[in-house]
Amino acid sequence: MIPREVKNIIEGLQKAGFEAYIVGGCVRDFLMKRPPKDWDIATNATPDQIQKVFPNSFYENKFLTVTARTGSQKIPEVEITTYRTEAKYTDKRHPDKVEYAKNLQEDLSRRDFTINAFAMDLHGEITDLFGGQKDLKSKLIRAVGNPEERFNEDALRMLRAVRFACILNFNIEEKTKEAIIKNSFWMEAVSQERIRDEFVKIIMSDNPVDGIELLKELNLLKYVLPELLDNCGVSQNKHHTFDCYWHALKALEFTAQKKYNIYVRLAALLHDIAKPKVKSGQGEEATFYNHEIVGAKMTFQILNRMKFAKKEVQKITKLVRYHLFYYNVGEVSEASVRRLVKNVGPENMEELLQVRMADRKGSGVPKAEPYKLRHLKYLIEKVAQDPISAKMLKTNGADIMEVLQIKPGPQVGKILDILLGYVLEDPKKNDKEFLKSEIEKLGKLSEKELQKLSEKFKEQREEVQTKRDEMTKQKYWVT
Repeated sequence: MIPREVKNIIEGLQKAGFEAYIVGGCVRDFLMKRPPKDWDIATNATPDQIQKVFPNSFYENKFLTVTARTGSQKIPEVEITTYRTEAKYTDKRHPDKVEYAKNLQEDLSRRDFTINAFAMDLHGEITDLFGGQKDLKSKLIRAVGNPEERFNEDALRMLRAVRFACILNFNIEEKTKEAIIKNSFWMEAVSQERIRDEFVKIIMSDNPVDGIELLKELNLLKYVLPELLDNCGVSQNKHHTFDCYWHALKALEFTAQKKYNIYVRLAALLHDIAKPKVKSGQGEEATFYNHEIVGAKMTFQILNRMKFAKKEVQKITKLVRYHLFYYNVGEVSEASVRRLVKNVGPENMEELLQVRMADRKGSGVPKAEPYKLRHLKYLIEKVAQDPISAKMLKTNGADIMEVLQIKPGPQVGKILDILLGYVLEDPKKNDKEFLKSEIEKLGKLSEKELQKLSEKFKEQREEVQTKRDEMTKQKYWVT
């Protein structure tokens, strides 16, 4: 059913003497009985004429698109675009100029794929000039007209073809596929922000592995995530069924099945990205020491290259850095768990465990969450209220300055580091009186002694990681 908000706009344009149709992907979704995310309208009215019909609208672009406010919470805005044609795309990204089209046919002919080149009137009558309905039934992604011309106009359409294929579970038509392979180098002209947006939609689809494989087949992956290609054919050790590339894809597949968020999906895909760089030896005894550390650096670089937001980069990088935490019942203390929580952040622990489960499934093991991992979750919940940062101590810098009668400076920070070290070992020590007495004792130490003690506790926060590196030689993680 066409929403009332959309009908009102079409009827308003028609009463003013103009043509108006629902166009594009929303018509495709309507025909597939999927709820459209957005409703777009095409008309022969110019932007100035549209704004006269709908005074409560705004026009702030070069693409002849006016946004009309509907006053509805359900669909607050609808985009109305004048029939247009687009001239030569010199940079493979933006049309050199946008001109008015003579009619609806000219407007539809500039669109990317046949399944997006529909128009529909208020009575549900479909204008289908390029066989889009047939392609919908055949589950095909086919370029409108000459595929090379469409991709020459906007190279991002090659990525969009992959995105639609994996979201809709369609195949890409052969001539369209051939044109993508032949012209994949045009992707070099596309901005990283646009690549990122399409890549995220592929990763967040129900079939992200099919999407990655299709990117690889069409020679597009090297313009999106070339580091992943380095993992192809790199064998692992006795703990893994798949090579590095397929291990990453199987981990990603698990996150999609579980409907995990983008942070977990990307961390699962990238968690072993550095293995080819650090691999030592061959066969069942091959090792990959420090791949999580090198992988975190690579992840940071990859996400920054793609222009992800700073907070997203930090979170995903942290999940990759700590995905290989060591834990064995009876061998790791609660203090070690506290340090892990401090390093990762309590707000990220559930996602870290999800990455770990994806890692396990990607290794070919039958159970994603064995007893040991369940026990770790119990311990994490148990220590969740324990102090894991200086902010949770029952003292602060102001207290230290008051007790020792000193001014702000490095000495205050060092004492806080030492006090946090005490409390990480034993949460019962997070007592105001105990901490005050320790502040008095620490205030009597020399600068050199204080520095040495502060460094000792900073090093201890990495204890879990150090112990894990040493034990890797004999054991595998959380079996």
